[in-house]
Amino acid sequence: MKALRNYLNNVKPNFVGEGRYTNWFPLFDAIENLLFSYGKKTKNPIHVRDAVDIQKVMVTVWLATFPAMFFGMYNLGANSLEYLESIGQQNTGDWHHYFVSIVGYDSSSFISKLWFGACYFLPIYFVVFTVGIAWEALFAIVRKHEINEGAFVSTVLFSLSCPPDIPLWQAAMGISFGLVIGKEIFGGTGKNFLNPALTGRAFLYFAYPAQISGDKVWIAGLSDYNIVPEGYSGATALGMAAENGMAGITSSYTWMDAFLGNIPGSVGETSIIAILIGLTILLVTKVASYRIILGTLVGMILMSSLLNIIGSETNEMFYIPWYWHAVIGSFAFGLVFMATEPVSGSGTNTGRWIYGFIIGVTVILIRVINPAFPEGMMLAILFANLMAPVIDHMVVMSNINRRKALLNE
Repeated sequence: MKALRNYLNNVKPNFVGEGRYTNWFPLFDAIENLLFSYGKKTKNPIHVRDAVDIQKVMVTVWLATFPAMFFGMYNLGANSLEYLESIGQQNTGDWHHYFVSIVGYDSSSFISKLWFGACYFLPIYFVVFTVGIAWEALFAIVRKHEINEGAFVSTVLFSLSCPPDIPLWQAAMGISFGLVIGKEIFGGTGKNFLNPALTGRAFLYFAYPAQISGDKVWIAGLSDYNIVPEGYSGATALGMAAENGMAGITSSYTWMDAFLGNIPGSVGETSIIAILIGLTILLVTKVASYRIILGTLVGMILMSSLLNIIGSETNEMFYIPWYWHAVIGSFAFGLVFMATEPVSGSGTNTGRWIYGFIIGVTVILIRVINPAFPEGMMLAILFANLMAPVIDHMVVMSNINRRKALLNE
């Protein structure tokens, strides 16, 4: 690493000042910061000296997604191999031996399941990351500033929120819309008022609702081997709840299945345990605000409990209790990694409670009241993003008015 550091120091003059490649400094800076920690620190006594910068914050969030990412790949591989093996034995010969002959692994092993899922997720992540960083580099070069690490996190969150069968061109379009329309046209990292990853995900949902609705199970490998078994597109846990209420969910899954992650869904949203590990990392490092977490949970619990009491003769979703809402769909993933995003969320302490409460109430209203959209977390967070500046303004003005009143006493 010392040799690499020396090499970068030697070529750096070409990218700064009057160097030959000054216009390409953002790319050099991105590579340098990817390999080494940022070297500038405040030293003057009037400054608050802190080693935490945007690079370390983004890397922390990225690492916090690893448990959900790796479990998601394993879960995708496990569900797919189990189903493919069962129908292979019935319809296409011994799928177990066929898979082993191709990859050289036992399809019942942990490594095989993880690898099988990774073969579908990693191409999505690679395309999203490449396109996202390309957009970030383009805007940095045009604006002549450093490449911000915000896209680093947006790309992984967007990838984890996508269904595993999304066409790669759609993934590229989604992240392009999210970063360009959701962030860059407003000035880049720190100036966006919408979460870029969710903006891209919302674009895909409304542009291609039949493919991105997220209420159907997808089994990897069926189209690859021309296997079209009856009923392979059955409803997910949240889809079952929307169609048949609690009876629909409990007919196929237990609450513990949903908590552990033994259910289908987008790659990053299945395991609550993996998501909670990520939450612990974000809370310990103080990257995420516990006020937003608790505010969202309070709003979700109160609204779902209220609807449980009101009830409905035609809508079974009214009877889904809060502890089921917490473990199905993307509620946990969106709460931990999307709602706590500091730029698009509220910045005041009081505002964060209100901001979280709005998310919790809105997600239940969308899930329960709107029969056409059983998820809700994505739109709830985007709605709260729009409200965040108003919330903070009201909190600040309330503090100012209270202090004025004290001065006039």
